[in-house]
Amino acid sequence: MQLPDFQNRLALPDEILLSVEKPARYIGGEINAVKKDKRRVAIRFAMCFPDVYEIGMSHLGIQILYEMFNRYEDVWCERVYSPWLDLDRILRKEKIPLFALESQDPVKDFDFLGITLQYEMCYTNILQILDLSGIPLLAKNRGADCPIVIGGGPCVYNPEPVAPFFDLFYIGEGETAYRQLLDLYLENKAAGGDRKQFLLRAAREVPGIYVPSLYDVTYKEDGTIASFGPVREDVPKTIRKEIAMDLDRVPYPDKPLVPYLKPVQDRVVLEIQRGCIRGCRFCQAGQIYRPVREKSLETLKEYAAAMLKHTGQEEISLNSLSSSDYSRLEELVDYLMETCREKKVNISLPSLRIDAFSLDVMGKVQDVKKSSLTFAPEAGSQRLRDVINKGLTEEVILQGAAMAFAGGWSRVKLYFMLGLPTETEEDIWEIARLCNRIAAVYYDVVPKEKRNGPVQIVASTSFFIPKPFTPFQWASMCTKDAFLQKAGLTKHAIHEQLNQKRIKYNWHEADVSVLEGVFARGDRRVADVILKAYEKGCLYDAWGESFHYDRWLEAFAECGVDIGFYNSRTRSRDEILPWDFLDCGVSRDFLWKEWERAQAQILTPNCRQACQGCGARQFGGGVCFEKREDMDS
Repeated sequence: MQLPDFQNRLALPDEILLSVEKPARYIGGEINAVKKDKRRVAIRFAMCFPDVYEIGMSHLGIQILYEMFNRYEDVWCERVYSPWLDLDRILRKEKIPLFALESQDPVKDFDFLGITLQYEMCYTNILQILDLSGIPLLAKNRGADCPIVIGGGPCVYNPEPVAPFFDLFYIGEGETAYRQLLDLYLENKAAGGDRKQFLLRAAREVPGIYVPSLYDVTYKEDGTIASFGPVREDVPKTIRKEIAMDLDRVPYPDKPLVPYLKPVQDRVVLEIQRGCIRGCRFCQAGQIYRPVREKSLETLKEYAAAMLKHTGQEEISLNSLSSSDYSRLEELVDYLMETCREKKVNISLPSLRIDAFSLDVMGKVQDVKKSSLTFAPEAGSQRLRDVINKGLTEEVILQGAAMAFAGGWSRVKLYFMLGLPTETEEDIWEIARLCNRIAAVYYDVVPKEKRNGPVQIVASTSFFIPKPFTPFQWASMCTKDAFLQKAGLTKHAIHEQLNQKRIKYNWHEADVSVLEGVFARGDRRVADVILKAYEKGCLYDAWGESFHYDRWLEAFAECGVDIGFYNSRTRSRDEILPWDFLDCGVSRDFLWKEWERAQAQILTPNCRQACQGCGARQFGGGVCFEKREDMDS
């Protein structure tokens, strides 16, 4: 059907597009983008990723929801991303409202603005989106002329630092309750209900919905939370996450969007499972996505073939927290190798454990000129790996390195964390020693005549940030100075200990990590700081070139909020945490038990070795019921 001309106009004139970096970010019209006649839909939904186009277009969750919403005949879902700094200045100066890509219509004209919260350092970009759209930054100031602003994604497992900016949050996986929410919106609108009535009904009637304005928080004199709960008896005290248990039946994009610009991840993404069996104690994703649920091999084959057909992409990547743990990985890889060989498509296999099978698979699918292999020991010493429940011994790490080097790899990336609970200087020195041992393995197992040059090892350290719904949610976090001292010691240890010169070391920014720690475990008082920092010009805080730590420190000081209160103290078991009203499926008692086991350096078996009673069985499927005796019990 030929759509009306008004749907093909651009919001920005040519002179503006030609004056900004990468104008293709703002014009829409990509292959597989969905166009509908806006006069024939009942709901318009603007789906936002609060970062630049190239990063947002790499996000699988947006693609899934975009596909799902646009399957509904009465809904048109469009996309919006944060404009880069150059266009941001122009939009403000020329008073041009922020617009969605597909229709180029102002975001404020939509019924819903859905913003995904993937990482904490995008919080000021959320305010940018609202500001440029002409939507009041605080939810309490919005009227009938504003869209319903809804947040989703992993950061909503502690929504409190941004709660005042959102009308509601969707907790969990989006495939289950969104249709019910949209139907309620239409029903409320037809009955003449206003914004407040819709929000109240959503909180009462739709599972997984959190409306911050319907909850109140009080504080003790020491700054900890005294109480948190609903202001009405008919609003739930606890909100359980939504979860899709049958992944074969949920929508998935068989015609994914093909961007004009090269995104961060320029490939077709095939999601093979959700969740992780491993139980690393620092990992939030490993807890909030429990239990592990797999897609069937038949479904994956169908989607792989369809996506390659409809995109023309030259690479397909398997998406999972731990791809090695997918039960039919070997069969899937064999199928993809045969299919991709015919189409001359590369296969990417991230999130693999370094074992014999994984290395054999990678050896088959990678080019003869092998790329770098990635190991993530996380800690240098065995003691500290036991604390975090990594489940990797040094013997296994060195065996994996030996197999990799014997298989033709000579470049290895090693990832560690600094500042983990109970860490000592000896643990940091062990990072250097482990790097040295891995480098030495290369020369032990690869004959001189077969070496592809000298071994190349890059050791990288990030700084530990305690996250909600992990066993470490009660832990203290290092200060910026302490982090930098640890990084300096690591660098010194590497230079002192290593006898191999082809080893490099780099580390993450400490000041960014400090802020991320506050945002991860903050309460509603942190929202004042975020707003003040935005007013001072903070934006794109995840980007080094636009990050201004001094402005953030000014904002904290002016709001009377202490960074140390959120980062530097250990929480007690009975302290009310800002996210305690949410139920991610993993019980608080289980997380506390894991916190105690961590301090005792006791390992916990993974989900396939032995059930630990984390609470995820309540969902009635997945890895919790893989064995027949589990189904019968």
